[in-house]
Amino acid sequence: MPPEPIRTRQEGALGRITLARPEALNALNLDMIHHLAATLRAWRHDPSVETVLLDSTSPRAFCAGGDIRAIRALLHERGVEAAAEPFRHSYRLASMLAGYPKPVVSFLDGICMGGGVGLGGHVRHRIVTERACVAMPENAIALTPDAGGSYLLSRAPGLSGLRLALTGGRMNATTAIAAGFADRQAPSGQLESIRQALAHLPAGQVMDSLPPCPALDGGPDTATIAPVYDAPDVATVMARLQAHPAPWAQADLAAMQGACPFSLCITYAAYHAARALPDLDHVLEQEFQLISQLLRRPDFAEGVRARLIDKDNAPRWSPPTLGDVSGREIASCLQNHASFSLDLPVLDADQEK
Repeated sequence: MPPEPIRTRQEGALGRITLARPEALNALNLDMIHHLAATLRAWRHDPSVETVLLDSTSPRAFCAGGDIRAIRALLHERGVEAAAEPFRHSYRLASMLAGYPKPVVSFLDGICMGGGVGLGGHVRHRIVTERACVAMPENAIALTPDAGGSYLLSRAPGLSGLRLALTGGRMNATTAIAAGFADRQAPSGQLESIRQALAHLPAGQVMDSLPPCPALDGGPDTATIAPVYDAPDVATVMARLQAHPAPWAQADLAAMQGACPFSLCITYAAYHAARALPDLDHVLEQEFQLISQLLRRPDFAEGVRARLIDKDNAPRWSPPTLGDVSGREIASCLQNHASFSLDLPVLDADQEK
């Protein structure tokens, strides 16, 4: 039998949940999400578990996101409603983790993207290492930042979150902390000693004992990017990037030129809408509404084909350019559709089913 993709055990007062699907960079499938939720429900009222740790067996990745290939297969075989279910339960899990009554610690070591941010990015204590690579790259496969990622992006300083949302920019430890995706940095070689301390000491005490780490390259600051990203639409942003001589601007432009035009417009609108929403659960509801509609479009299946299956990196988007995207259709996607509701927050076992 293949090894279990999630390992759970108790070490002293620590409940440890370890992702163990390294061949898929710990991509989450629906069975893994159900396993995680069931474990958290069991430990919520267990007095012997005082702290929960989320970590990985792989130095390459904490979690690369949802199992997108499997979702595309579900879409092809069973339709949109079935394909939306992994997103539904992933977002409910993110809400559960954000509101969990006990301290939860995540080791964001290696790749942490998309659904990985949903898993480890909303907990009380988020540790990144020098190997961290945090991102929300959904525009490249015709989706939009989700799993609560747009909540974090909309709360990032200045317009740095908009830039990260549109480009899918990779954050190192320093930029992840600055953007609000993590709290502290620790050397990867110290994670084991931190884990051992969490088994016997309160999580807050362990976090407070971590020494500061040298800052990594944080890239352009918020004042530098503001003249580019303080724009009325995506087309204006890209025109300003085109005219900007800095290497960071040209890299941003190249990333956006490879993304789905419809998704870029949705992401721009969703970022600004999320800034006005009061909390994570409201943003998760908006994200599920948008994802449910994006799954109905041909671009998602085409993006996954081009990026992950055939890997020709030549997606044929529909519509093919920003100028062809309908503003009315974008606005319609952001309207409240009750059929897409997550019914958050999910606090009890019977609500999770």
